[in-house]
Parts: sequence; structure tokens; C-alpha cells
Amino acid sequence: MYYLHLLNVYKLFTTTNVFFTFIIAFNELHAQTTSAAYKDRVDIINNNIYKYFYDSSNALYYETNHVQPNEKKHSYLWPLCALLQAANEAENTEPSKDYLSQVLKAIDQYYSDTFPAPAYQAYVKKEEKDDRFYDDNQWIAIACLDAYTRTKQQHYLDIAEMIYRFMMTGYDTVSGGGLYWKEGDLTTKNTCSNGPGILVALQLYKITGNKNYLDTAMVLYKWVDAHLQSPEGVYYDNIKLPSLKIDSAVYTYNTGTMLQSNVLLYEITRDKKYLNEAERIAQAAEQFFYKNGKLPGNYWFNAVLLRGYIELYKVDHNKQQLQFFIHDADRIWNEEKDDKDLLGRNNKRKSLIDQAAMMEIYARLSVL
Repeated sequence: MYYLHLLNVYKLFTTTNVFFTFIIAFNELHAQTTSAAYKDRVDIINNNIYKYFYDSSNALYYETNHVQPNEKKHSYLWPLCALLQAANEAENTEPSKDYLSQVLKAIDQYYSDTFPAPAYQAYVKKEEKDDRFYDDNQWIAIACLDAYTRTKQQHYLDIAEMIYRFMMTGYDTVSGGGLYWKEGDLTTKNTCSNGPGILVALQLYKITGNKNYLDTAMVLYKWVDAHLQSPEGVYYDNIKLPSLKIDSAVYTYNTGTMLQSNVLLYEITRDKKYLNEAERIAQAAEQFFYKNGKLPGNYWFNAVLLRGYIELYKVDHNKQQLQFFIHDADRIWNEEKDDKDLLGRNNKRKSLIDQAAMMEIYARLSVL
């Protein structure tokens, strides 16, 4: 009897231990970073940007924290597209602070009034003449339209409308339609210039009610869906001209713009086919891109994908769809940050675009 009693006590003790071990593991697995913690990360990253990546004497930015002698002194425009969006999201969390004006002051130095329409060139105008990319400009327009929606300040809308006029100079009916990627280069039409082009047009339509913008969005949307969606439900990179050969490279940001476009089209038209398509794309993207507990290594591409998921979350309120993104963002903070709190997988040099991308991601997650 005594031994039987001991055996029962042992069973109770071990069962209880297993139970509490399970509870601890479950809580650790499902613990969520707080909004305040995400805001702290935004502040840390922003401070680092101005400590390691800012040239205050020229009001410009460096592309990396260690510029080499054979490299251009200042950043190309593309990282500033990411930084402008990050600045807007940071202001969204703390409206009393000014994050945007310093970035716009730098972007102004890329302005080019070259025929047929003014826009921003790829590198600092006073340092050299450079190409103008439709997608670089579209990312700026998207950030400015988000800022306008939040603040109603007219200069943001003025910038976006200027960029819309510029991007439409890159449209023709070769290959059935679509926007080129770079001004003067008629060899490729990309998802990365058409997806954000759709978003620019849709946001302008929502703000102005001008049906021409909606018509543009629909033309571009139908063209991308017809030519660049893969069988897996994500999106290819581009179509080559004149061969019409598809470049089957797949990046998260291309799927992100099309996911967000479908949600916006649903909000505008109330046609549920767009919401169903958005849900399908979201499921396909997680399955395709999230492997072994990680998203692909380009933080900014992933930030654009997150925009699509958050747009969908505003409609379907399914936070579970965001869990893999939350996990990856927390993993990056814990595993891909150096002793100076600079983010990036490259141990030797950190990039401005990586800091900006994660600043945007943490700002967006802080408001969920």
C-alpha cells in the first residue's frame, strides 16, 4: 500500500510538471511584443539612422554606415523611398514628432525637371545626372499619399500628383499595356512598377474621386494579373520586350503591392471577388515565402508585403494571418542586430534601407 501511494504521488508530480512545462512553453511561444516595445525599437532605429547614416552638412543620407572610397558618397533614391514611408509610419505612432520633413528635404535634392515630366532621379542632382525610375517615384508617391490621408497637408498630394503624371509617361500598349520600369528603357515591364502604380492611382481616386485614376488602376491591374501572376498565386518580376519572355524571379514586395491593390479595390467597389483574391494571395504568400521560420532576407521587400497584410487585416480582422510576420520581426530584432543596435544580416556593413524597413515594420506592428 505504501509503495502504491508513492507511485501515485510520483505520477501526480510528473504529470503536474509536464503540465506546467507545457503552459510555460505555450506562453513563451505566443508571447507578443508590446506596442511600447515596438515604439522603443522605432526610436532606437531612428536615432541610429541620424547617428550613422546622415550627412548633416548636406542634409543627405549615406547608403551604408561604412562608405568605401570607390562608392558614391551619398545614398541612391531607393533607400530614401523606404525611409520616407518609415518616417510616415513613425509619425503615425507619435503625431507630435516630425519625422518626415528631414527626409523630404533630402529627396528634394534628387528632383529633376527633365522633359517630358518632372520627377526624382536616382541620384543626387547636384552631384550627377542620373536615370529616373518609375518605381522609385511611385514609392515616394505612396508614402506622400499616406501622409496626406493622415495630415491633409496639400504638399503631400501635390508631390503624388506630379509623380502620377510622370509615371503615365511610362505607359504604352506594347505587350497589351503596362508601365515600363525605367524611363527610356523599353526592354522590360515590371510588377514593381505596375503594382505600386495601381496603388498610386487607387489612393488618388479615393482622395479626389476622379474616375480617371480608377480607370488607370483597373487597366494596370488587369494587365499584371494577365501577364505576371504565377501558378502559385504570387507574382513574377517582369516581362521582357520584345520577346515577351517572363522573368520568373519572385520577390515578396511584388506580391505585397498586388495583395494591397485587391483590398483597396474591394473597399472601393465592394465587389467581393477582390476580397476573395486578396485572401487567396495572402495564403499563397505565407506558404511560398515563409520557410523554416523565416521570411526572405530583404527586409524592405518584406515591409511592402506587410502593407498588404495590414490592409487586409483592416477588413477581415484576422490577426492570425499576421502571426508569421510578427514572429519574423521579433526574430530579426533578437538575431540580426549588432551591439550598436544596427540591423542587417551583413556583419561588416549595415544599410540604410534595412534600418528604414525595420523601422516601418515595427511602427506598423505597434499600432495593431
